Amino acid sequence: MVNIGFICEGYTELFILESNIFKALLNQLGLHSVGVINVQGNGNLLPHNIKSHRENLFKKGASVIFILTDLDQDQCITKTRLRITESENQIIIVAVKQIESWFLSDNSAMNQIFHGNYSFEYPENEDIPFDTIRNKYLEKFNRGLVGRNEKKRLAQKMINSGFSIENAANHPNCPSANYFLTKLKQCASIKAIE
Repeated sequence: MVNIGFICEGYTELFILESNIFKALLNQLGLHSVGVINVQGNGNLLPHNIKSHRENLFKKGASVIFILTDLDQDQCITKTRLRITESENQIIIVAVKQIESWFLSDNSAMNQIFHGNYSFEYPENEDIPFDTIRNKYLEKFNRGLVGRNEKKRLAQKMINSGFSIENAANHPNCPSANYFLTKLKQCASIKAIE
């Protein structure tokens, strides 16, 4: 079993990484999460801010740390990676444009929520995928996601509907989710060879 840790920028990522479906995926791959740290905002993913979080995860036994962030308004993934700064035993995963695009990529979970045949051809082209889902929800049910914490509610609703990284990664036009799954598999296979 390979121990890994996670640092993420928000509650949506936290909910995904702590979900039973994601933990089952890790177990299947021979990976174990030693913890997930939510820094609450991508501005908090600067090197001086994450140093202590990285150290804490390594102290807990992590061999590799995954940092999960959104592209947001950055011009390219490379610039986002440079802002965070590459480090040894660290893998930066950048969701294009935001993590909610992965929700749009999981046809199965979206079908569960919207009670129909759902598919979204280019999920990573949406500037604000959360708004895309919110508008579809309003259109379908004549009401919003209800409450102050709509993003948290959406994340919980997606997880409760079976959202999985594997489903998102299997979408032909969601390469950032596919990259995440690929890196998880590589992490597991490298350790298996050692």
